[in-house]
Amino acid sequence: MELSVGEVAKRAGIKVSTLHFYEQKNLITSTRNNGNQRRYSKYILRRIAVIKAAQQVGLTLEEISESLSVLPLNKAPTKKQWEAMAKGWHQTLQARINKLQRLQQDLGSCIGCGCMSLTACKLHNPDDIYGGENNGSKLID
Repeated sequence: MELSVGEVAKRAGIKVSTLHFYEQKNLITSTRNNGNQRRYSKYILRRIAVIKAAQQVGLTLEEISESLSVLPLNKAPTKKQWEAMAKGWHQTLQARINKLQRLQQDLGSCIGCGCMSLTACKLHNPDDIYGGENNGSKLID
């Protein structure tokens, strides 16, 4: 059974433009009917669910695309494949959690810093990695 763009968007809870964007990024694929309208197989709903779940935990589309690239574009991930992707994402997420925890702990050291000299800033210049290259507000985004 093939689904129209509108049907997929409604069932997946996303906008049609999001479907087009996912397709442009090669996260999903469609076929065209005789009227040149996009049509999607039902498996696409599971693939979109995987994309949405990964986004909810903070993964970038690039990271999601990299993980999905090992799967064929024309079928849904199996439970085993989903578990393998989730296991791979675990390390990425744990590293981010650790970084955020360090940030949370070091945030208090910013009071009074003013970022005029970043040689001691644990947030922008941990372990004085920029000490010999830069100074001051040049490191501030």
